[in-house]
Amino acid sequence: MPNLKGIFQSKQKSVTVKAGTVRGDTPEGLWTKCEKCGGMLYKKELIENQGLCSDCGFHFRLSASERILVTLDDNSFVEYDEELITVDPLNFPGYDVKVEAARKTTKLEEAIITGIGSIEGFPALVGFMDFSFIGASMGSVVGEKITRLLERAARQRMPVIIFCASGGARMQEGMFSLMQMAKTAAACGRLSSTRTLYISVLTNPTTAGVFASFGSLGDIIIAEPGALIGFTGQRVIEETIKQKLPPGFQTAEFALEHGLIDMIVDRRNMRKTLRSLLSLHGGRRRNTG
Repeated sequence: MPNLKGIFQSKQKSVTVKAGTVRGDTPEGLWTKCEKCGGMLYKKELIENQGLCSDCGFHFRLSASERILVTLDDNSFVEYDEELITVDPLNFPGYDVKVEAARKTTKLEEAIITGIGSIEGFPALVGFMDFSFIGASMGSVVGEKITRLLERAARQRMPVIIFCASGGARMQEGMFSLMQMAKTAAACGRLSSTRTLYISVLTNPTTAGVFASFGSLGDIIIAEPGALIGFTGQRVIEETIKQKLPPGFQTAEFALEHGLIDMIVDRRNMRKTLRSLLSLHGGRRRNTG
């Protein structure tokens, strides 16, 4: 489990404006530019605002460790399956180098952290995907950790919450990667048969194999504002069906309008919303006395 202390200060989730591009001799790294409205943001204020643009509300990406900090109660998280390590089953050229580089950059072993934690005292099994680790692509280890989490939830009758983010399958693992779609979907089915709550939170982006498996199989599906949601890219779809897709296609707002998800929740309200859902579905607070 990575050291979470001061994690926001150590992660950069935006385009850094170099010294000299703002009036005066602004020190490098103090300001960032919003990807949506183009407004200049003071980095310290962006951190304090949980990665949201103060002008337009754009949600910058968060790392898995940052998600843990803003979602769970302090010191409540215990990680599971951290010993699972990615291997190179196909001897794909350069794959081992790519994985090692991702580990050094993110300080993670893989594109997801799983474990148990609590939200305002309500316990849940949780998973947090990290797009900065090879685009949060789903290989055999990501699929195995998701499956184990869902199976634990089924055995313990404990609600599970997964924050999804992914660009798709881990192509360097070939069929081993694609098999994770069926494996995680089957685990979702077994969990559903126990009538145990599963909440899927779709962040930007959640696409391809992750969306087409456990990402879209939650009992309650939440998305962050503006999140890209879908299976295949818009250009590929348009070329296939020979039609122009409507504006905003594959955004969270479009998905909500057409019934694909249940709600859109601003990041600042996510913790409160999850707490309410856990309470409404029979969750019991931990006894801290």
